[in-house]
Amino acid sequence: MKLLLVEDDEDLAEWLTQSLVGRGFQVDWTEDGRGAEASIAADSYDLILLDLGLPQMTGAEFLARLKARGNDTPLLVMTARDSLAQRVALLRDGADDFMGKPFAIEELEVRIHALIRRSHGRARGVYACGPLCFDQAGQRFTLGDEVLSLSPREHAVLRLLIQRPGDPLSKTQILDRLVSVESDMNPEAIEVIIHRLRKRLAHAPIQIVTLRGIGYLLEHDEDGG
Repeated sequence: MKLLLVEDDEDLAEWLTQSLVGRGFQVDWTEDGRGAEASIAADSYDLILLDLGLPQMTGAEFLARLKARGNDTPLLVMTARDSLAQRVALLRDGADDFMGKPFAIEELEVRIHALIRRSHGRARGVYACGPLCFDQAGQRFTLGDEVLSLSPREHAVLRLLIQRPGDPLSKTQILDRLVSVESDMNPEAIEVIIHRLRKRLAHAPIQIVTLRGIGYLLEHDEDGG
């Protein structure tokens, strides 16, 4: 698996490169957004590791330019600025995951593998969040080895959440995406469906998290279950 590291701190970049190479990755390093754009134009990558505090072009600006070009390479943001508002903004702008500095290389490795698996699954129409999987072709959810039995509305809402794990969806966004098949849906109905889904997932390491004033997101709780 080939990674592009975009990081202007040379000491950190050297440590990350050596650590990731030691874990079997190929790593190209560039210290700014311009260099990253040149690297992406010349080669393809399985994942981009992006620092926000870059010279010349900020990480957020690079992310916006990347997504404007339709590039769907998985992207993990690394930054010392770890506010909830910033995390939500980055996810909405197209980042796939977020890690606050400092972090353990072991956790970074796990997240890299998870993001690459997720991106490969999207290409096949298969979405996953921990042991919860959705097969788009078969329109079927499985939790571990078991088929998850859901009502049509529960199925529709959970499908939206698993297609964007870690990315919050507001009630309005959920309603907008379901209006063609569920014309009588309303915000109160969404709350009821979320409550029912949480009960169905109660014994699994999967959480539907409420971000007050923002919406709902699906997360794999690696410490739960």
